[in-house]
Amino acid sequence: MSSLPNQAETLILGVTGGIASGKSTVADMLQELGAPIIDFDLIAREVVVPGSPAWKEIADYFGTVILKRNGSLDRKKLSEKVFANPEKRKKLESITHPRIVDLFLKRVNEHAKDDSTAILQAVIPLLFEAGLQKLVHKILVVSVPREMQVERLTKRDHISREQAEKILKAQMPIEDKRKQADFVIYNGKGLKETRKQVMDLWQTLTRINRK
Repeated sequence: MSSLPNQAETLILGVTGGIASGKSTVADMLQELGAPIIDFDLIAREVVVPGSPAWKEIADYFGTVILKRNGSLDRKKLSEKVFANPEKRKKLESITHPRIVDLFLKRVNEHAKDDSTAILQAVIPLLFEAGLQKLVHKILVVSVPREMQVERLTKRDHISREQAEKILKAQMPIEDKRKQADFVIYNGKGLKETRKQVMDLWQTLTRINRK
């Protein structure tokens, strides 16, 4: 496994939070200010493209039933298989996580070579759940009230309130995430208020990175 970049000036900010909390919105605002995004979800898709070693291991273990006609993973069917089965979930994670982390660290080092003073964002939805805190220097939690999460999730994914509640229940409570965060942005009072918090955070990060 690779390691974090040697360039001490590079600051890696882990961006996480609850599902449907607006992590992408906050990350996009920070990117506009100069912090490139490395998205774990995109990397997770990249390591399981058809024909890749991870894809082959997943297909061998779960069977071709979790593949679409074009050969790509049917994420919905795969999620159904692992959601309520801890053993199968651990197996899937053992296949994908090491490869995701290696590719992430490769991307971090590529950015660091181009600009060693950069502030990088690692958008990691399940940062705490997956125990990936050591991959970042500082942690930002994007938080919204639970009721707002449920409303956003039902609209975004076209699911029932009951399904949304089950998904939220499977994740670490947002209160626990906030306790472990270096920074928290409350994203429940409109974009103007969120942007103000992001601007304040950016000034803090820039100050930290100059030390």
